[in-house]
Amino acid sequence: MNSILALFLGLIAAYFIGSFPTGVIVGKLFFGRDPRAGGSGASGATNIFRQFGAAAGIAVTIVDIAKGGLAVMVSSTLGSASMTSPEIARIGGALFAVIGHVYPVFAGFRGGKGVATGAGALLVIAPGAALFSAIGFALVLGFTGIVSASSIAAALTLPVAIAFGAAGSPPSAWILGFTILLAAFVTFAHRANIRRILKGQEKSFDKLKVLRRDRGR
Repeated sequence: MNSILALFLGLIAAYFIGSFPTGVIVGKLFFGRDPRAGGSGASGATNIFRQFGAAAGIAVTIVDIAKGGLAVMVSSTLGSASMTSPEIARIGGALFAVIGHVYPVFAGFRGGKGVATGAGALLVIAPGAALFSAIGFALVLGFTGIVSASSIAAALTLPVAIAFGAAGSPPSAWILGFTILLAAFVTFAHRANIRRILKGQEKSFDKLKVLRRDRGR
């Protein structure tokens, strides 16, 4: 197989995997409505959780994480037939999977925010950095109960963790560049949430504020 074609097919496959509209399918199949018609207007796990409950939200989260991991493995496998390094093929697959999740071809290019899919991709590419990102997410969520703020914190933690050796030292320029790009992309996808946070209008899950001393008051 032509090397350029192999890499191209890997990236396209990653995009289609990322485009699988988990939240839309769960909403329509089990609850009879499109989740994008309510809440934040997204099809990601947070909006699913808010509209349909914890079981649906957890299921969507697991599948969306799996999408990211699968996309990286597929793009890496197909990319191995090209002259591109495996690292570049994995990073390209991760990026296209996230783009597919945010702009899914199977759901009118209206998807989620890319956090869970990006996390799944990072579990394959840089599991150490993914762990630090998860810690950042958990800390912000424990203090604020705001999932969007926690997601942004998780994304911003990634390049810092990579820079300090979470994926090896010296850090890979490709992985560092990817995490910077991913952090910027996730932050951009949450721009409406950021505006609501600044106005004090973003909804929070009070039960998740487990690190707040005044949570029982």
